[in-house]
This record gives sequence, structure tokens and C-alpha cells, in this order.
Amino acid sequence: MIKLNAREEEYNLLNKAFDDLFPICRSITGLGIEQSLDYFQQYMPLDIDRVASGTKVFDWQVPPSWIFYRARLWDPSGNLICDTEVNNLHVVNYSEPVDAVFDLDYLQSHLHSLPHLPEAIPYVTSYYNKTWGFCLTQNQRDGLKPGRYRVLIESKFDDDGGVPFAQCALKGESNKEILLTSYLCHPSMANNELSGPLVLLGLFNRIKNWPKRRFTYRFVLNPETIGSLCFLYKNFNNLRDNLEAGLILTCMGGPNPKWRYKASRRGDSLFDKLAISDFLNNWISMPFSPLSGSDERQYCAPGFNLPMGQVSKTSYGQYDGYHNSLDNKEFMSIDAIIESIDELESMLICAEYGGKVINLSPYGEPQLGKRGLYPNMNSFSNSKKSSDSKLDGRQELNALLTILSEADGSKFMIDIAKKMGVPINELYDLLDKLEQTKLVKFNSGEEL
Repeated sequence: MIKLNAREEEYNLLNKAFDDLFPICRSITGLGIEQSLDYFQQYMPLDIDRVASGTKVFDWQVPPSWIFYRARLWDPSGNLICDTEVNNLHVVNYSEPVDAVFDLDYLQSHLHSLPHLPEAIPYVTSYYNKTWGFCLTQNQRDGLKPGRYRVLIESKFDDDGGVPFAQCALKGESNKEILLTSYLCHPSMANNELSGPLVLLGLFNRIKNWPKRRFTYRFVLNPETIGSLCFLYKNFNNLRDNLEAGLILTCMGGPNPKWRYKASRRGDSLFDKLAISDFLNNWISMPFSPLSGSDERQYCAPGFNLPMGQVSKTSYGQYDGYHNSLDNKEFMSIDAIIESIDELESMLICAEYGGKVINLSPYGEPQLGKRGLYPNMNSFSNSKKSSDSKLDGRQELNALLTILSEADGSKFMIDIAKKMGVPINELYDLLDKLEQTKLVKFNSGEEL
């Protein structure tokens, strides 16, 4: 974990990033997401790529870019009812350009509100079907009077555009990768939009300062659904060959005191195993489902079947502000973002020790004494815990012998620890000793 002054710097960075990014009108294409990716590029060495509009990506076709400037709606008296410079949720995302006057009766079919949340402006999109519309509070809508309303939506579509996505990697000792990804395509929403990318940024800054990394860590930002499919379109072969496990980060900043892990479709990844271990006490685990969620539905589709789970703190659909203007900084705190960074960093450290482990001296029992790993006397009657271990002498020796026996390169250390009945975090020091004395190697991908 980070020191106090570093934590203050982290808070200030994330707080500023939130304030800078929140007003931007993002979508799956266009100026808003490009500006947002450029912003993150200040802090992460992101390579920004795109798939061109019109490209067939699996069963989808990349849409034209939506170039949006401003949308306004005036009532019959000339009063401004909706203005995206006040709140960019006021326009239906991907609205086509309109400059016209309509009667209220006709206009109602292009208005969107939430009767059960009369003070909230809903978030509505229409990426693949050309239409237009405005979103407003139910209280505003109830106050509209009959008459002629002026509509001005300043936007256009660019067939030479495309869907952008960005990635970077922190190299580790192994080519086996941990993929951490979040979506960046919603306009002004906090928990359901900016929390995931901000946690991703925080984790990048933490992991780059680790003294060693066994895994290689890949960080990806993309528009939801079509963006992850575009990333897979260009990167699936690498993921198929090297991906050890991954996480979709979504809704990471709300007040829920627990984190929810949604397993991969395969159910056997390193993170799937960690989520049901004794190590993650503040977590709730649930099986994979294609019925709701985020980009894990794309990564885990049968043709890919990648080991991608999803983690959230205050999950989508489980709070009043989901997909509306109540999802703001008052609901999502920077402190909660940092709590999520802390929790995920602990999980990733556990994963560093929980991967596949191989005994490098497998032909008979290795001589432990010459490595300082065996007691001077074959007696443990006065055995005590060493200063750097949570295990006493007998427990440590038993654990060591069991690890060496089980470490055939095909088993996860998290499973070996579970078989031993020892929480894996109590084995960190011992595993460090085994690695330093070249008795075991992690994440090699080798088999005996």
C-alpha cells in the first residue's frame, strides 16, 4: 500500500481527473471519447488505435463517427428547456442533426424522462438506429405547455471515422498477461462511467512501482461493447496465447462496502479461484451470466471464451442513479475509488503468488539445509514463528514440502494453498524464499 504523502498525491490526481473528464460529452465514437483517451494518455503510455467506420467486426459493423457540438430545446415563449452545455445528458446520444419547429404533441415522442425519479435526467442512446431526442426531468416534462417548440441539434456523422480504443502494458517476468480494462463512452455519469477508468489509472500507477512483476499487465480503455469487440478484432490472437486472467472494471466508486466479482464463463481462471478463496473477505462472488453486465459478455462469448471476470462495487442497476443524472460526484466519492484501488491491488498481489508454480528441482526431494530452509535439528518442540513468517517452524516446513510436491507446473498456487488449509497471504514470505533459492518458478507456462 502507498504512503501518506503518495496517497494525498493520488487523491489529488484522481480528483482533478474526475473534474476534468466529467463535463465531456462522450459516445462510442467522436470528439468526446477521443478527447478523453488523449487525457488519459498524459498519465499512461497509451497506444491509441481505431477500427474504421464500415468495417465488419464479427457480427457487427462499425458505425460512422458521431460528431456532436450542441443541442437545445426552446418552449413556445422562447425559454430554453434543454441545453447540453448545461448537462450533456439532455440529448439522446447519437442524435441526428435537426433544426425545426414541432408541436408539443409530436415532440413528446422524442422526449425521455423517468416518472419514478422526477428530478433525474435519463441517459438514452441510439447508436445504430438514426433518430433524435431530448432527455429531461419528469418535473420539466410535466410543466411543458401546448404550442410550438424549437429544436436545434448540431451534429453530423462521419463515414471516415471509427471506434477508438487504447492500451499499454507493464512488462513482467512472464509473457503471461493480466488484462485490466474499463469502458470510456458514457457522458456525464460518475460511478457508471468514470469510476472504472479512474481505478484503472490508479492501478497502473501502483503496479508500475512494484519492485517486481511476475505477470505482464495490460491496460485497456475502450467504448463499451463495440469497443471491446474492436479490441478483440485486432488483439484476440495475443490474448488467446498469453492471457492468464482479466478483469472488467465497472461501477467502482459507490458506497457499497463490498465488491462483487462476476466469474468468467469458463469459471476456472486465476481470478475465479481467488474470488471463492478465504483471502477476499470483502467480496461476493457470482457465476457468469450473459443476461446483464459489461464487456465480459464479449470476452467470454463462446468463440473467444477468455478468462475474463468482472468486478464492481456499487453495481449497475442497483442504485437509483444508474444511467441518469443522479450518478454524480456526490454519489461516487474519490475515497471510494481509492478503496477500490487498494482492494484490487491486494487481489493482484495475491494473483502474483496464486498462479501456476513449478518445482525447479523435481527429481527427488531437494536438499533444503544447504539453502537455509531446514532446521538445524530434526525437532520442533520449541519451534517458534520466524519474524518474517506467519507460520511456526513445523508449519513452515510442512508447507514447504507440500508446495514442492504439488508444484508440477499445472496447478495454481491458490489451489495448493486451499488444499493445505492455509490462506495464501500467509505463504507470501515462504514463496519468496523458495523463489529466491531457485526452487520454484511462477507463471512459466512450462510443464514437467
